[in-house]
Amino acid sequence: MLAPSAAAQPKNSRLLRLRSGLAGLLSFRYLLLRGWTAGGGLIAGLVQTFVFARVLDPERFSLFILVGALGTSMWLFDLGLSKIVFVRMRERFHAGAETQMIGAQASALAFFYALLITAASVACALALALRNDTSAWQSTELGLFFFFTAFNLAWFVFRNASLAVDEYIYFETLESFRRLGYILLMFGLLAGLPLSAFLILINVSWITLIAAAGARLANRQALTLQLTGAARQLQVFFKENRDSAIRTGTHAAGEVYIHGILYLVVPLAFGLGAPTIIVDTALKVFLGTLNLCSAACDLLVPRQTAAYSSRERHTLIRATLMALTLCAVPALAVAGLLLIDAKGLFALLLSHSAEMPAPVTPILFVLLTAGVIKTAPGFLLQYTGYFKEIARLSLANVLLMSAGIVLALMLRLDVVGLLAVYAAVFVIVAGMYLVVALRGPLQVEQGTAAAA
Repeated sequence: MLAPSAAAQPKNSRLLRLRSGLAGLLSFRYLLLRGWTAGGGLIAGLVQTFVFARVLDPERFSLFILVGALGTSMWLFDLGLSKIVFVRMRERFHAGAETQMIGAQASALAFFYALLITAASVACALALALRNDTSAWQSTELGLFFFFTAFNLAWFVFRNASLAVDEYIYFETLESFRRLGYILLMFGLLAGLPLSAFLILINVSWITLIAAAGARLANRQALTLQLTGAARQLQVFFKENRDSAIRTGTHAAGEVYIHGILYLVVPLAFGLGAPTIIVDTALKVFLGTLNLCSAACDLLVPRQTAAYSSRERHTLIRATLMALTLCAVPALAVAGLLLIDAKGLFALLLSHSAEMPAPVTPILFVLLTAGVIKTAPGFLLQYTGYFKEIARLSLANVLLMSAGIVLALMLRLDVVGLLAVYAAVFVIVAGMYLVVALRGPLQVEQGTAAAA
């Protein structure tokens, strides 16, 4: 056998070093799974628009959009508490200490969220039943849809607990099946599946996932199946983490406000129907892509937090740069699709429900760029415990966005103008996140404490 040439040896050596370096920073199996679950989220959102535009009239379609936005707003009640669970559990996990106490608190928190979501779903259904044009059963259907969208609130606790004890592969496997099941059920509506059956089945999927994830995490002492004393555990959790909860809560409230404010403003200023559908579709593309960017950042969280805990600044910087690079990949892919044929894509999605204005596409390009710049630093700040800094950033974000929207309404801008102002504020805030990350965790030195 011929020996490789002298020129080939250095090249092969560089490739091996590159592969070794990448393997040291992330799990490729996790990359595939997380890529699918996040991509599945974007696909599911677009499929939902495609299907609802064909099986619902525009008025009822708008109601489902608003109820879905309200369900998403329930995520506000997480107050960033699941991130506190992660930080505390991750510290103990890396130190080799027991995590059962934190696991009991995580279980109490998830149970509390589940009760909160159930009560809110019933309240939503009862409120909609008061409308003259909505029957009791239609209100119940909307309540079930609210529950489905809101239940991510409880799922956040499971996600962060699994990440803290390195069970993210199992968690993402479960999540991938849920994403696939939801997309298939959506297409089932086009094939004649009754809407009520669809809504019941998607909620049954939540119950199934909670049971499977709960059993696995209980074995790793990241959760407990024993809910006796849950109220006491919740009280202890809030007492021990009061300051951090206020800070993460401020950040979470700001994020929900920024992502949901147009769902409130547009129906009030422009009415239901086409304006609401246009904004919802644009935000589905943007926020769905942000989920993909978040998935890319998720891949590097185990390595970043390990490097931060051991004060390995070089590794932390490498992992963060890789997170930023991976974060840009889905944004570039979506931007490429829009560049090829945005008009055709939106026409396919919306059918006769609404027509997407052409200027929305360049606005989405700006939003996608800003989203990449904001997401990677934001993840790093959250998962390294810089809660005070992210609270301040969120307050600034809320003030800037509120001022921008008020100005847009005073100038009587249309829906496109409102989206342009939204994008401009997002660009400013993204720059702020990047600066704070560069001055914060990325400056960590041997012996430096986290700014929790």
